[in-house]
Amino acid sequence: MYEDITLVCKDCGKEFVFTAGEQEFYASRGFENKPQRCKACRDARKNATRGERQMYEATCAACGKVARVPFQPREDRPVYCSDCFAKMKNQ
Repeated sequence: MYEDITLVCKDCGKEFVFTAGEQEFYASRGFENKPQRCKACRDARKNATRGERQMYEATCAACGKVARVPFQPREDRPVYCSDCFAKMKNQ
């Protein structure tokens, strides 16, 4: 039913493929317009409006290493580094 379509990004001018699967997804969500930007430009635009995340340093409750986290640590809750958090999540 759908066929891949080659479109031109309105930001960078490069060609990108609007696949049949993407077209089907757009149709299932009720979107009527084709995308105007390639994936890289969509991601860059999304990240530009988001801004820089503030990171906080905390000591990992499991191994004692310094961990950088995107939230303000509280004294009453343990904070884990990414390695220890992944280990706990897999258990």
